[in-house]
Amino acid sequence: MPGFTHRLASIDDLEGLREVMRRSIEKLQDGFLTPEQVRVSQTVMGLDTQPVRDGTYFIVESGGRVAGCGGWSWRSTLYGGDDSMVSREPKALDPATDSARIRAMYTDPDFARQGVGWIVIRLCEEAAMRAGFRKARMMATMAGVPLYKACGYV
Repeated sequence: MPGFTHRLASIDDLEGLREVMRRSIEKLQDGFLTPEQVRVSQTVMGLDTQPVRDGTYFIVESGGRVAGCGGWSWRSTLYGGDDSMVSREPKALDPATDSARIRAMYTDPDFARQGVGWIVIRLCEEAAMRAGFRKARMMATMAGVPLYKACGYV
């Protein structure tokens, strides 16, 4: 996509990623959730630093700004951030029998509907395939369903 670059996230990116996630949850869930549900979503969703530390979390940028982010994992955790109330399962998956996990995809509201999510999905799928995975699974918000369906997920 013109105007976008991508790279792997590093520990130095964590604060910027948290801000994009906060804005994304707050603004892009608006048409799907009540204000109370959006508030609760902030406690369930959020940054999981494990994919960042594993080198499987991507940042898409435009003009020096984080336009979006997301990753994949070879670990069994499906969703939830470091500070969420969701239990974590860091057990390694077997690429021969398990599905890679597409994790924590967020788009800054200023870049919504410009192809950022599509870029992240493709980066994750390609990296997971290089690691030997042949299938992927995810947990999605209602706001993400149109993108994931367009990318072939059911």
